[in-house]
Amino acid sequence: MTTTTKVYFAAILYALIVGFSFMFTKLSLNVATPLDTLAHRFTIAFIIASALIGLKQVHLNLSKTIVWRILPLALIYPILFFIFQTFGLVYTSSSEAGIIQATVPIFTLLLASLFLKEYTTPMQKVSVLLSVSGVIYIFMMNGAAINAQNLKGIILILLSALTGACNTVLARKLVKQYSFFTVTYVMTFFGFIFFNVTAVSNHAMTGTMPEFIAPFSNQTFIVAIIYLGALSSLATSFFSNYALSHIEAAKMSVFNNLATLISIIAGVFFLNETIELYHIFGTLIILVGVTGTIYCKKIKETV
Repeated sequence: MTTTTKVYFAAILYALIVGFSFMFTKLSLNVATPLDTLAHRFTIAFIIASALIGLKQVHLNLSKTIVWRILPLALIYPILFFIFQTFGLVYTSSSEAGIIQATVPIFTLLLASLFLKEYTTPMQKVSVLLSVSGVIYIFMMNGAAINAQNLKGIILILLSALTGACNTVLARKLVKQYSFFTVTYVMTFFGFIFFNVTAVSNHAMTGTMPEFIAPFSNQTFIVAIIYLGALSSLATSFFSNYALSHIEAAKMSVFNNLATLISIIAGVFFLNETIELYHIFGTLIILVGVTGTIYCKKIKETV
């Protein structure tokens, strides 16, 4: 495989894993609380990452300076990103979350223009507005079903999309300075510490510590949490950081569109979620806008 092939293969795997992660998160939330789910998934991710280092499958180059420089990224992703996403999925469906996640390339493009100096053309700005209008259209058509709880989920998933875009932009800068596995390991470590301390403290204060381990008696939860820990938490960071070490933030973010389609399909076929015609039409508007954004950028680069 050439480097280019490996990079885009990693990006596609990232999209596939993210696409199914909404479904597995919903399954785990049927058994465990959001905080417990996050704690367990990052425990599994950290154990696997540490095992890879122990088995000398990967090399880790760490120092206090490196850790402090990666810390701001770790606060955004995984901590804020997964808090917003997991709690958002408590109040919204897997397919709706996937549709909202299609806005990630839009946020990424705007942030990249500010922090990476990737400026936009007039047609890109039109495409950005088109994608945003697709999201607004879905929410307006879904107005009868929107209530305080559903709106809360929508806002949280939008915030997760924004932090996901911030992660793409910041990671793009960091993986130019440090190895992508080093960045991934530090991010995973902070996720492991934060979510476990928070969850355990919560159970200790309420006297419900047995409930922290209880979900592991459920077979569906075990399968879901292994997927979320090994793949959705660790592997996606690994694939994303690897791809970002070779391609621009805007190019990487467009693979969220594939994840969007996969999440909708997974929600419909595996979770029996309903999808209306306006969901499909709104998704097409979003994807056309995002495609226009990336296509116009390519034209600009080749002129």
